[in-house]
Amino acid sequence: MEFGVTMFATDYSMGPAELAVAVEERGLDALFIPDHSHIPASRESPFPSGGEMPPDYSHNLDMFVSLAAAAAVTKRIRLGTGICLVVERDPIATAKAVASLDHMSGGRVDLGVGGGWNREEMENHGG
Repeated sequence: MEFGVTMFATDYSMGPAELAVAVEERGLDALFIPDHSHIPASRESPFPSGGEMPPDYSHNLDMFVSLAAAAAVTKRIRLGTGICLVVERDPIATAKAVASLDHMSGGRVDLGVGGGWNREEMENHGG
């Protein structure tokens, strides 16, 4: 069995590089970072867990930049997207970002993909 950590890398959280080092030093196996390009100013889609949406969703940093920072300071842990909202991304640019990150990390990338839950966010991307 393997264990990892998921974090919303935000402008006020611990940095992804700092957390990645802590994950690796403690013998855990992976760091996963989720993807949201933005949260629309007005939204009707209910938050999947109920209640108000946590502020982390509106302050998260770019997933691939965060994972690149983690890759630069670690040697062993897996680096994953948890999840990459592929319906909101250009497929060619996404493929290049994933391939570049995987190459630069020595083949440590796990690409988790999904469609997301926030209808308005998807609509802002033409969905």
